[in-house]
Amino acid sequence: MRVRTTGRTDVEPIAALAAWENFYVIVGSSGAALTGLQFVVIALVAESTIHKSSEEIAAFGTPTVVHFCAVLFICAVLSAPWQAFSGPAITLGCGGVLGLAYAVVVVIRARAQSGYQPVLEDWLFHVVFPFIAYATLLGAGLFIRWHPTPALFSVGAASLLLLFIGIHNAWDTVTFITTGPGQTDKKSPTG
Repeated sequence: MRVRTTGRTDVEPIAALAAWENFYVIVGSSGAALTGLQFVVIALVAESTIHKSSEEIAAFGTPTVVHFCAVLFICAVLSAPWQAFSGPAITLGCGGVLGLAYAVVVVIRARAQSGYQPVLEDWLFHVVFPFIAYATLLGAGLFIRWHPTPALFSVGAASLLLLFIGIHNAWDTVTFITTGPGQTDKKSPTG
């Protein structure tokens, strides 16, 4: 239901969020399942003969788990029965700020480790795309009260982007493990 008052679009939060229920069940379940699978991937890295260090795992493996957990968090937040958009606005905004700060941490870690030289694809999937997703999340948190429909679509897009980033990075790790460092020149050792 939309009612135009004083230049602001008022949408009932429960109805607006209920329309996204199936989306967030699917995306949240995927994020949770893929988080578990990433632990399996890290266990495979630990058992492989490929040289790896905790710095490489922190720079390339940990962000994958963080992105999957961020997806799960977003889905849980937007599945709550909010009575007003102020709660999700604050929560999503804070999540966006924390995600942006974490993107900076990933840059620092990727530059500090010396076991692998990141290529353009690594910078895109470990820094640029996550930065875009978290900035989108922050923007949605800032505007959800005044423009809930576009904000909710933005949150959905950011969630999917983080999910696909994590899938790409986990696959990158698995292909590196199976092909080895001598047979591939662009895959990172941990994600």
